[in-house]
Amino acid sequence: MLVALAVFAILGLMSSQLVTRILKVHDVAVTRGERLADVQRAMDVLQRDMLEYADRSVRDELGDELPPMRVTPDVPLELTRLGWRNPLDLPRSSAMRVAYALQDGKLLRYQWGMLDRAPDAQPLKQTLLADVDRFVAVVIDASGNEHTFWPLAGDAGLDPAARIAGVKISLEAKPFGEIIRVWDVPQPYGATPPA
Repeated sequence: MLVALAVFAILGLMSSQLVTRILKVHDVAVTRGERLADVQRAMDVLQRDMLEYADRSVRDELGDELPPMRVTPDVPLELTRLGWRNPLDLPRSSAMRVAYALQDGKLLRYQWGMLDRAPDAQPLKQTLLADVDRFVAVVIDASGNEHTFWPLAGDAGLDPAARIAGVKISLEAKPFGEIIRVWDVPQPYGATPPA
């Protein structure tokens, strides 16, 4: 009788430990799955903006011209994009200006309601992803060179080999580490594609 009780006690202990481990693995899998879905949603938004890139410069709040795409340490990525749906047929453009920045560990997307900004223009701010350690955009020119600043200064912007061909995004998000995506940039109408 004592032997049988000891065997049942050991079996009960083993099964309770097994159930506890299965529940922990399930919780980790669900948490990782939700995090992966969040990262994928952020990448989908980035991809939509990149695929709808438009070669159209805009005016800032002071009336100065901003290039169609801008990459700086302060503003990792800012660009003009097409494809802004207008189902209510409002009096506005189908193009918009968007920017991405990292602030307090959050990847933010800014969207302006008009291309050429009024002095009091305020962007809509959307948090795309939390717990981001690093976000870097790099412009790839037609020669394959990578640039952390864009547009190029001086006469370099006139060189056909120095035109924008793609954008590489590097993002560090817990627990996945570094995530890198590269997109071709649509060329302006009539431009020859890079070799």
